[in-house]
Amino acid sequence: MWEYTGRKRPDFAREPGQGQESVWDYPRPPRIEPDSRRVEVYAGDETLADSVRACRVLETASPPTFYLPPEDVNHNLLVSVPGSTHCEWKGKARYFALASDPERKKVGWTYPEPTRAFESIRGFFSFYPAMLTCLVAGQRVRPQPGKFYGGWVTDEIIGPFKGEPGASHW
Repeated sequence: MWEYTGRKRPDFAREPGQGQESVWDYPRPPRIEPDSRRVEVYAGDETLADSVRACRVLETASPPTFYLPPEDVNHNLLVSVPGSTHCEWKGKARYFALASDPERKKVGWTYPEPTRAFESIRGFFSFYPAMLTCLVAGQRVRPQPGKFYGGWVTDEIIGPFKGEPGASHW
């Protein structure tokens, strides 16, 4: 059903410039890529995560999703919340909220038992840039459009992106 798989950029995709990446060049199924840039996540003025050992998951039409090793996450600031979702590639996701949030809004997730292809991110955490302050190499991350997606938009990532208005026909 999915027409685009990263093999050929569609006509409506923007052409990447020097130092840019098009989400339309990312593969389907997605791949994992290590990223040694400093990744920081803040809940207000508290450091929720700080890592130079992140991984990016790259999937056609979506900005990268950064996953951070559990050792680089302050677990004291998080609580598990009910509910889960299933990704056809990664498996069953478990969600977390800030321990200080009485409404328990989801701010992040992990794959405690991922599929074999995504074993390398077992227990790694990702966070919603719409809910927290996320930085990559000092640059503030913008959230991927749409209410569900967790992609991290930085200046070098170009689209259009899944989740933007008018994107449902992809």
